[in-house]
Amino acid sequence: MPALPLLLLLAALPPCADREAVSRRLEDTARSRPDAFNAEVNRLVEALEGVPLPPGTSGQTPPDRARQLSVYLEAVCALDAEPAVSPGVTSEPERLRAILDRPEFARARQRNSDLLTRLLHELQNWLEGLFESRGAQGFAVATRAVMLGLALAVVLFGVLRVRWRRNRKAVTTPGVEGEAAPLELDTPGEHLGRARTALETEDAREAIREGLLGLLSTLEQRKLARPDRVKTNRELAAELPSRGAPARVTGEVERLVGWYDQAFYSLEPVSREEATRFVESVEQLHGSLAEGRP
Repeated sequence: MPALPLLLLLAALPPCADREAVSRRLEDTARSRPDAFNAEVNRLVEALEGVPLPPGTSGQTPPDRARQLSVYLEAVCALDAEPAVSPGVTSEPERLRAILDRPEFARARQRNSDLLTRLLHELQNWLEGLFESRGAQGFAVATRAVMLGLALAVVLFGVLRVRWRRNRKAVTTPGVEGEAAPLELDTPGEHLGRARTALETEDAREAIREGLLGLLSTLEQRKLARPDRVKTNRELAAELPSRGAPARVTGEVERLVGWYDQAFYSLEPVSREEATRFVESVEQLHGSLAEGRP
């Protein structure tokens, strides 16, 4: 089918029949409802039936774009009132080229042929409108996302720490006797000698501490206990019967470690007389065990 002259096509376009109303609607929408302006422009593009619109400029506001389109629409619709082409142009391709070379259609073919560029421009306009209208909402969503991420990180850290503690406990807790690191002790005589020196210098708390270490060293020498840094004094005393300690020794050790725990970890000061009695009791127990007396 032979192509119609572009002049007749432009003159028959629907917007030209009601150009002033279309221009007024564009300008009113740009001023009062800028968020709906793009939809109005798209409606104009559909009505022009393929005739390209002039490109917008950077930083152009909706009212400025509306005025630009109004001027453009007026120029397009006025083509039927003047000669369409130069008198010497007779062929259809030359007539079409001459019309598109007019200032109204400057860069029209270049703009219309690059469909990807046009789609990207429309996408940019849509995204700008989206972020402008939902800026506060986007900030709130981002804030909630950050807080949720921090909460998950804290929970994950807690779970990993619990697992680490359980694994560490499984490694350090003795599964069989002798796995825990032993408490390094001097001989009973050295600890009891330091306890006596502390009594002479009125340091009752240091005296009972050295006395307890002397007691533990005595039990270790007799293989009645294996002091380490994990077991408490009461736990050591409770193990004595299973290691073959006589009932008298077990009872005396329980009495001594019970008194020591109450005195040493109390906020009350330890008197010199009580410390002396404790050290003497440890010396007597050490002497009886050294002599092999039950």
